[in-house]
Amino acid sequence: MRSDNVTKGVDRAPNRSLFYALGYTKEELEKPLIGVVCSYNEIVPGHINLDKIAEAVKAGIRAAGGTPVEFPAIAVCDGIAMGHIGMKYSLVTRDLIADSTEAMAMAHQFDGLVMIPNCDKNVPGLLMAAARINIPTIFCSGGPMLAGRLEDGRRTCLSHMFEAVGGYYAGKLDEAGVEEYENSACPTCGSCSGMYTANSMNCLTEAIGMALRGNGTIPAVWSARLRLAKHAGMQIMELVKKDIKPRDIMTPAAFHNAETVDMALGCSTNTMLHLPAIAHECGVELDLDLSNDISSKTPNLCHLAPAGDTYMEDLEGAGGVYAVMKELTKKGLLDTDVLTCTGKTMAENLEGVENLNEELIRPIDRPYSPDGGIAVLKGNLAPEGSVVKRSAVAPEMMTHSGPARVFDSEEEAISAIYAGKIQPGDVVVIRYEGPKGGPGMREMLNPTSAICGMGLGESVALITDGRFSGATRGAAIGHVCPEAAQGGPIALVEEGDMISIDIPSCSITLNVEENTLAQRKAKWVCPEPKVKTGYLARYAKLVTSAAKGAVLE
Repeated sequence: MRSDNVTKGVDRAPNRSLFYALGYTKEELEKPLIGVVCSYNEIVPGHINLDKIAEAVKAGIRAAGGTPVEFPAIAVCDGIAMGHIGMKYSLVTRDLIADSTEAMAMAHQFDGLVMIPNCDKNVPGLLMAAARINIPTIFCSGGPMLAGRLEDGRRTCLSHMFEAVGGYYAGKLDEAGVEEYENSACPTCGSCSGMYTANSMNCLTEAIGMALRGNGTIPAVWSARLRLAKHAGMQIMELVKKDIKPRDIMTPAAFHNAETVDMALGCSTNTMLHLPAIAHECGVELDLDLSNDISSKTPNLCHLAPAGDTYMEDLEGAGGVYAVMKELTKKGLLDTDVLTCTGKTMAENLEGVENLNEELIRPIDRPYSPDGGIAVLKGNLAPEGSVVKRSAVAPEMMTHSGPARVFDSEEEAISAIYAGKIQPGDVVVIRYEGPKGGPGMREMLNPTSAICGMGLGESVALITDGRFSGATRGAAIGHVCPEAAQGGPIALVEEGDMISIDIPSCSITLNVEENTLAQRKAKWVCPEPKVKTGYLARYAKLVTSAAKGAVLE
């Protein structure tokens, strides 16, 4: 076993003495050592229950003949970090999580790993680590939050909460109305209840083959989540026995499957950052052009919040991610020969699976739309690409042309929106918020929620080199590459320039003559870095384009 490096032979007597100091017995050290990477903390609602998940995982490991060894991973709550400097520290944790997990797993020579993440950056960060370490690994996330319920019986969620603030500034809600959302939007622990980034990535972990059925959809507060955790603990012992490693599972075909399921589910645009970053660790290249190719062939089958008014618990009741995949197989859109963490192929996993609610998961021949939930737009404003959640865009905003309203930070933009300075037809441009320019590529949920909450979601577009929360809806186009801090065309936009957006044609155009843009480029000077010390400064020096997944080099 790999753990023999720290437990076997006279030369390792000092190592064993330290295990004995921890209370481990000789008998425990003779079994495979399984690292249990737990993201529990007391600041993230999606992670407050992970201590219970870890205990269940460890029970499963012991039942199957292994010795569990728990160690932590950090997590940031994007919602609490939203709207201030804290959001600069969100995306950057993905690499801290991957790096620290690699260090712990390599230093202590575990035979296998069970990853217990839940929220936005923990899932991709731990998937990156799994690929990099490449020892038998399985995922068991903490599960989604239940939807909230207002006094009049309407269901609600975090995206409604953010939009309520915009409604307040527009005079549509008073403080009591905002407080009702505040007390109702997040009723339980778990990852926020819509198809936001955390739940998107937890669902795609099933689709890529690294988690058992239900990982993305069984609610955090259901006892079925604890049973899933125990089964994950048992299954890691099978993966160790058969020596099935992450890179055996996360193949090019598996990533293509994940992107296909992504388009069918209508996942968060952040998947366009995370899937390429995970693939990069596996030695697989995923470019944005491939995403559009997959999207063009993949019908959108689900409209969960923020695109619709259904939630993760509803998707679980309809058969979950497996039921979505089963629909996709009817048109041959998935490679079902791929190996998964069950030790079986996807085809074997999907035997007997049924779609239990054809209104929630549309049949493949009656989709919401014939193409996928995400589109990559290119043009002279975004030569390397930009990303929009097409399934959450109002029909009247699928094509739009309007004057640019230009802001060099999120704070400037949100002040203008709340002050009523944005008019129907405008195109809000927020720049210098990319991976380098932010630094950290903040989510623009506050501006987009303010626009929608003020009743402008069907008439105003927003374009940024930053990114969006999975809770964002509307004509919100992010990840504009190259970013402003790299001198990309978005840095050259001036107030009043006309911008044309054509989502069906996957194009985004700055309607300014090329010679005028060349003159502006000649005069452009990169602003001073916003952060000059600490981790963010180091991150800004190392991070690549969002088009490459914002990986570090």
